[in-house]
Amino acid sequence: MRKFLVILDDTRECLNAMRFAALRASHTGGGVEVLAVIPPDEFNHWIGVGDLMREEARERIEAHFEVFAKWMRDRQGVNPELVIREGEPVPEILAQIREDPEIGVVILGAGTDKAGPGPLVTQMSRNAGMLPVPITIVPGELSKEQLEAIT
Repeated sequence: MRKFLVILDDTRECLNAMRFAALRASHTGGGVEVLAVIPPDEFNHWIGVGDLMREEARERIEAHFEVFAKWMRDRQGVNPELVIREGEPVPEILAQIREDPEIGVVILGAGTDKAGPGPLVTQMSRNAGMLPVPITIVPGELSKEQLEAIT
């Protein structure tokens, strides 16, 4: 089954990327894989404190994921899977793509800030020519109705 890989983070544009991935998967019979990356700089503390912070980050990610997963299951009939990796976001995304041959498309949400689409979109776009799968960039300004119309 072809999977849409979407990145879970704390940005506003993540919501539109999640919606787009779920709608496309629902309409094409695909799956959704949600990837959350915990950056290493969150744990540069004493070992015990770092372990506790890592566990708290995982719990926060799982709770955030469950909100999206419930909507995907209830509204789109898609049962997403969660993958949590630790490291720098772009290398971890690239590693996930290489390790999971079912990933067919990477879905990224573009920010609406005047500074640009966001660091993840910018960095992934630089690597786009070397990726084994296409990237779909979902504008952050699209409404639910617009997303439904284009998927």
